[in-house]
Amino acid sequence: MPQIDVIRPADPEETAGAFVAAMERVDGPTLLALSRQAVPMLNDVDLNLRREGVLRGGYIAKKENGKLELIIMSCGSELQHALAAAKELGDAVRVVSMPCFERFKRQPEKYREEVLPNSCRKRVAMEAGVPDTWYEFVGLDGKVIGLHRFGISAPGPEVMKEFGIDAKHVVEAAKSLR
Repeated sequence: MPQIDVIRPADPEETAGAFVAAMERVDGPTLLALSRQAVPMLNDVDLNLRREGVLRGGYIAKKENGKLELIIMSCGSELQHALAAAKELGDAVRVVSMPCFERFKRQPEKYREEVLPNSCRKRVAMEAGVPDTWYEFVGLDGKVIGLHRFGISAPGPEVMKEFGIDAKHVVEAAKSLR
């Protein structure tokens, strides 16, 4: 569908921001893709940052300490796994929540560069869905973890583990980058 904003919020606070984004948009439709799984509150990420970050389509959920060496990107219920992987990988890792690609691409170039600096080419993205859209953001040197086939019917955590949509696989992908 042309000109549609698809928003995949990660937790209740991003969901609140998604509702605001949908209600404020007057130039096209907005689809909110909500998880049927219980998701944790991402309390390590500032509440206002989560709500307002959705309005921009993407934002830095966890800033690196020191020199930036790796960016992990995700959205929706998978963001919790990206944040867990970053804790394991260390201080030089940034986590970007990207709940709406369309909104992020409409942001000024300066903002997009602040969130995803071209100087950092080591990037991993993860989504429990078709991974194609992420390649635009990870570039030629990055990796995307996603689904390349139809899912299975089982409890959410079992499905995620079966398809490698978890912190362990993000860590493995990150360590494989040169």
